[in-house]
Amino acid sequence: MRSRPTLRLAADTGGIATAAALLRDGRLVAFGTETVYGLGADANSGDAIAALYAAKGRPSHNPLIVHLATTEAAFALVRPDPRATALAEAFWPGPLTLVLPRRTDVRIAPAAASGLDTLAVRVPGPAIARALIEASGCPIAAPSANRSGRVSPSTSADVIEELDGRIDAVLDSGPCPVGVESTVLDLSGATARLLRPGSITAGAIERVIGPIVSGAAPGPLRGPGGLASHYAPSLPVRLAADGARPDEALLAFGPVPEAAQGAALVWQLSECGDLAEAAARLYAGLRHLDREGTRLGLRGIAAMAVPPDGIGAAINDRLSRAATPATAARGAA
Repeated sequence: MRSRPTLRLAADTGGIATAAALLRDGRLVAFGTETVYGLGADANSGDAIAALYAAKGRPSHNPLIVHLATTEAAFALVRPDPRATALAEAFWPGPLTLVLPRRTDVRIAPAAASGLDTLAVRVPGPAIARALIEASGCPIAAPSANRSGRVSPSTSADVIEELDGRIDAVLDSGPCPVGVESTVLDLSGATARLLRPGSITAGAIERVIGPIVSGAAPGPLRGPGGLASHYAPSLPVRLAADGARPDEALLAFGPVPEAAQGAALVWQLSECGDLAEAAARLYAGLRHLDREGTRLGLRGIAAMAVPPDGIGAAINDRLSRAATPATAARGAA
């Protein structure tokens, strides 16, 4: 495990070149996408993938997303069907991850797919992320750049807070505009299954390929985001709150109820009820309330209800997982 401070690289030509060289050398580099910051490793290197799992403390049965610069590069690793081709044309580059049968003649390290015969792939939206992948010359496995189970990072400062000294560098490409992880869709079987909601909504997907179902099929995890307890601050989260108790911080959405206006600590996701703004501010809010609430001696976070429309489904998914104690999740597994 590293012990030197993590380098913070500017997202310019020199910074991208340095980050790419580190990745080619088997090192770990975090970088911004439109969703959250990912922790990148050469997906062809078993040693690099092992270092990534160790840096995060991530369970080895939780598959990684492999990021590619183009659709052609992504489909060279998996076997696409007409549904995948149509979705890639509609949403790539962008925040959609597709789980497809893995080709048997590719170099991808088995650990990147948790030993499965499927692989999760996506083409990220930001030009900086794709330039890094191109410059590295290798597919980049990149889960969120945080310790496993904790709140995902939406800025380079969040990455440093989580992983300083545990990874080699972070490419600082500014705040992530979407703010929640990519939609994950499993196309490895006849039924399309939504494994994780995101900003590409179920409705948007169904307009392209027809009906899908929500939830994983029985068996091992096919894609990331399937753990019951995830994205969690250290303070417990209480859902659908209509106000904050005296020992709670408030994660607000829309007008704050009169009874909660005296809360000791408040983070407003969106005062006007804008779901896209709320998603972009979600993880920053959970981090702020967790850090400052702990400092103030508070004992929990009360989260106001968020409508399930559009990206609201993704927000509610993340809040539900954040509110599930890890011990309860293990018991239910």
